Amino acid sequence: MIKFKPTLLFIFLLISIVQEASSAESLTTYPAPKGAILNDVFDVKVRQNGEEWQDIPTYLIKVDEVRGSKHTVENASMSFFDFEGEVEVQVSYSSGSINTAKIRPSSYGIQTQLKDESITFKLDQPRNLSVEINGDIFHNLHLFANPLVKNVPDKNDPNVIWFGPGIHDFENEKYLVPSGKTVYVDGSAILRGQLLVHDAYDVKIIGRGMVEHTVKMGIHIANSKNILIDGIFCTQCATGGSNHVTIRNVKSISYYGWGDGMNVFASNNVLYDRVFCRNSDDCTTVYATRKGFTGGCSNITMQNSTLWADVAHPIMIGIHGNSDDPDTIRNLTYKNIDILDHKEMQIDYQGCMTINAGDNNLIKDVLFEDIRVEDFREGQLVNLRIFYNEKYCTAPGLGIENITFRNIDYNGNNANLSIIAGYNQDRKIKNILFENLRINGVIISDDMDGKPAWYKTSDMARFFVGEHVDGIEFRK
Repeated sequence: MIKFKPTLLFIFLLISIVQEASSAESLTTYPAPKGAILNDVFDVKVRQNGEEWQDIPTYLIKVDEVRGSKHTVENASMSFFDFEGEVEVQVSYSSGSINTAKIRPSSYGIQTQLKDESITFKLDQPRNLSVEINGDIFHNLHLFANPLVKNVPDKNDPNVIWFGPGIHDFENEKYLVPSGKTVYVDGSAILRGQLLVHDAYDVKIIGRGMVEHTVKMGIHIANSKNILIDGIFCTQCATGGSNHVTIRNVKSISYYGWGDGMNVFASNNVLYDRVFCRNSDDCTTVYATRKGFTGGCSNITMQNSTLWADVAHPIMIGIHGNSDDPDTIRNLTYKNIDILDHKEMQIDYQGCMTINAGDNNLIKDVLFEDIRVEDFREGQLVNLRIFYNEKYCTAPGLGIENITFRNIDYNGNNANLSIIAGYNQDRKIKNILFENLRINGVIISDDMDGKPAWYKTSDMARFFVGEHVDGIEFRK
C-alpha cells in the first residue's frame, strides 16, 4: 500500500499533464504575414474552454455579383483556424448595426447570440461557413473552421517543399511540383502564383495556407497520378487526364469570367471530400474530352461539401466530349451536399443538378443523395437534357441512363421549371428515379396524396418531362 499510493498519484499527475497538453494543442490560429491583403469589415476571435480570446486575421477575397446581365466584383472576407473539441467564435461587424445574422449552411442549425454589434456561436466539429450580416451575401465572412493538421512533414526532408510564414512570389507566377514531393503550405503562408502538378505522380499539397485570390487557376493537376490536395485555399482547382486524385477540405472562391471551381476533364477515380466552392462559373463539373485531355470519366465522387454558384451551375456533368470517338461518363456520386445558391439568367445554363449530354457522350450510373438545396436566386432545381448546343458541341449526346436522386430537399420559392428532355428516338433519357424528393416539405411520389389522377407526378414537382424520356419514377 505504501508503494502503491505514490505510483497511483504519479499516474494521475501524468494523465493531468497529458490532458492539459492535449487541450493546449487543440486550437491553432495563424497570424497574417506582412503584406497580406486584409479586410477590416469583420473582427474575428476564437477561444476554447473559456480561455483567452485569440484574434483571427480577416483576409480580403473577391466574389461575383450578377445584376441583370452585368457582373460586379465585390469585396468579401475570409478567416480560418484549426481546432478539435469545442470552440466559441466571436464575430464583430464594423459596417453598421447588426439587425440580423445568419450562418449557413442552414442545415447545420448554428444559433447565434447578438450583443454589442457582435455575434457569438459555438462549434463542436469542423465546418466551412458563411456568416451573413443583415442578409448581405456579397460582403459576407467566409469562415473555415478546419480540423487540426496532423502529421506535419519534416521541413528538412529532401522530399518536402516547405512554404513557411510569409509571402512567396514565383518566377513567371508558376511553381511546378515534381513527382514524389510533399508541398507544405503553412497557415501563415501566401503564394502569389499557381501550383502546377503536371505529368507527375505521388504528390501531396497540404497545409492551411493559400494561393492568393489574385491568382487565377490557383491549383492545376494534369496528366498525373496519386495526388492529394488537402486544406488549401485557392481560386480554382482543376483536374485533367489524371487518375487517383483526392481533393480534401479545399476552399475555392473565384470572381472572374470562366471561374469554374473544381473541373474534372477525362479523369478517373477522383474524390472530393469536405470541399467548399463559391464560384463565378460552375462550381464542379465532370467533362470528357476537353482542353487537350482525351477520354471519358469514371468513379468521380463529391461528398460532405458545400456549393455556391454565383454564376451557372453548382453541379454540371457532360456537355464536352469527342464526337468522332464517343466518350462515356459513368459512376458518379454526389452525396451529403449543401447547395447555398444558384444564379443564372440564361435558360440553357440553369440547374442545381445538371446533366447535359453533348458531343455524343453517354452518361450513366449517377447518384445524387442527401442533397439540401437552399432557396437560390435564379435557376432550376434539376436539368437533364440530351441536346446539341452549337456554341460548345459538334453533336448531340448519345444518352443519359440510370440516374438516381435520393433524399433531395429543396426549400424555396425561386426555382424555375425544371427540365427533363431527350433528343430523339435514338438519343433518349432512360431510367430516372426520384426517391424521397421533398419540395417545401412535401414528398413528391407517384402515390402522393392530393395528386389528381390525370396529373403527371412531375407536374406536382414543377418538372417538365418532354419527349424521348423512358422510365421516370417518383417514389417515397
